[in-house]
Amino acid sequence: MKTGLFCNYENHHLDARRTIFEQVLLVKEAESLGFEEAWVTEHHFNEFNLSPSILLLLAHLAGVTSQIRLGTAAVLLPFHQPIRVAEDIATLDNLCSGRLAFGVAKGGPFPQQNKHFGVTTQESRTRMLESVALIQKLLYETDVSFNGEYYQCENLTIHPQPLQKPIPIYVASGDDDAVKFAAENSFGLMGGPPFSLERLRKTVNKYREFNSSGAEKFLLARFFFVGKTHDEAVNEALPFIRHFSKEMTANSTQVMQKSPQQPAFDRTNICFDEDYLIENSIIGDVNGCRDKIKKFQDELDLSTLALKPSSFSLQKNRESLQRYNQEVRNYV
Repeated sequence: MKTGLFCNYENHHLDARRTIFEQVLLVKEAESLGFEEAWVTEHHFNEFNLSPSILLLLAHLAGVTSQIRLGTAAVLLPFHQPIRVAEDIATLDNLCSGRLAFGVAKGGPFPQQNKHFGVTTQESRTRMLESVALIQKLLYETDVSFNGEYYQCENLTIHPQPLQKPIPIYVASGDDDAVKFAAENSFGLMGGPPFSLERLRKTVNKYREFNSSGAEKFLLARFFFVGKTHDEAVNEALPFIRHFSKEMTANSTQVMQKSPQQPAFDRTNICFDEDYLIENSIIGDVNGCRDKIKKFQDELDLSTLALKPSSFSLQKNRESLQRYNQEVRNYV
């Protein structure tokens, strides 16, 4: 199992430059500790998560790192023109010397994003799947012609070509159609921090129904803090957990009001209660974190565990990553 860093560019101090600088320091810290991957999330219209321009941030990280694989977690494809995404991804793969991984998602549940990018929630998933199909062709073929429901091109060749052939692709979705699409193309899967183990297990099992040989490509992101004691870890992570819980609970209420057909947010699926988030995160003392990681490994056969440091303090997060490297990593 590889260890990755999950990067949200969180604006704890209401200082954008400091936020970007501190996240870069954490990525460089992770690389110095031998972490294999760093994954950057995409967020819009949010003063707390400053990562709307995900590929720009990754281009910067490409210039300040040399070994760690850099991934998108994930590009919200319905909000982007796929031809341009293909050009940017190919360029970025060259910038980071073939260290890029390409995670994709449909976006949501964030109604503001769909509203302001002019994409309905009903069409988000089909746009995402169509975009991936077109981007795949553009990255590795020449004179591409494509006639989809949303996107078209004729005899198109992009430049530059990517270094990797292929660039690893991961799909962040539990939807049956998206999981089947990922399995049939041997793409990897991504599971977000608030997704329940029950939901993740069902997603992996569904993947294996269609592709028994590719299911090891599973990336799990989890909120994380390993402390000297369990109480110390929980107390250090709680301000972040509380903020996330409050924000996402309010957002989910808005989603349910606008889209009654949306599956319920509950503890068998995805939940934002504080106690649920702490229990389903990797937050605790050394032994507790080891036990939680082993449980995820046993249930999901992880290829990558992406850790989201959950203190508001840069120094505390660095200490937590170091403690993980010294006392947890080699025991799981």
